[in-house]
Amino acid sequence: MKFQNYFDKQFELRYFEMNKLGLATPTIILGLLEETAADHCYSINHSLFDLFSKNVGWVLVSGFLQMDRYPNYKEKITIRTWLSSYSAIKGYRENLIFDEQHNIIGRAKGLWLFFDIERRKPIPIFADIKEQWSSYSEESIEKNIRKKIDSIDTANHLKTFKVNRFDTDMNKHVNNIRYLQWTIESIPEDIVDNYYLHQIDGRFIAEAEYGDTVLSLTNEDSQKHSFKHTIKVKGSNTVCATAKTVWKRI
Repeated sequence: MKFQNYFDKQFELRYFEMNKLGLATPTIILGLLEETAADHCYSINHSLFDLFSKNVGWVLVSGFLQMDRYPNYKEKITIRTWLSSYSAIKGYRENLIFDEQHNIIGRAKGLWLFFDIERRKPIPIFADIKEQWSSYSEESIEKNIRKKIDSIDTANHLKTFKVNRFDTDMNKHVNNIRYLQWTIESIPEDIVDNYYLHQIDGRFIAEAEYGDTVLSLTNEDSQKHSFKHTIKVKGSNTVCATAKTVWKRI
């Protein structure tokens, strides 16, 4: 890929980031993607903490992750990220995940909203951010992440969680990594033990708050080894997130 508008960050996978097979977990990969985005902000002197001091930040609206394989313990990977397009208040972030031989082992894209934290509403992206990041129209993967994913009301697999302080981030809402963790927790054990998460397509709809009880609902989808998911607040009609996952045999 020959263009100037990307940002690379290298990671070496650590022991506590591994599952029982010695492979990075999906939540760790999502965390590394977020760390790369945060460093991309820092590289243009608009760190997330600087933005927070101005009462603004970035919020993930929707996202897609595809992993062809997960990195091993002590393996070095490189995440390459760039912005493929902007609107006044939103931007598409693209990501490629490379192994040490520069093979692509994963792809991700997200639609991020620039957000006033106190007023809980979108605001225009700072012109300086757009200018310094610029954009490049190439996509990491062709996927429409604006298409609605319908929620489910009943579930064959159900888990209940309490929203604790450590589940929320500096923008005062539940971090999207926690939603992924809650989703995986409601997957049947025989799938988690014998398959790996190949794809997840998610939409973030409403906020869960500290003290809420949330339900993670999962049903089998029409495709084999694929599932539909909904995260909702117990005792209300508030749907926080919807998703679809596809799993492949280890």
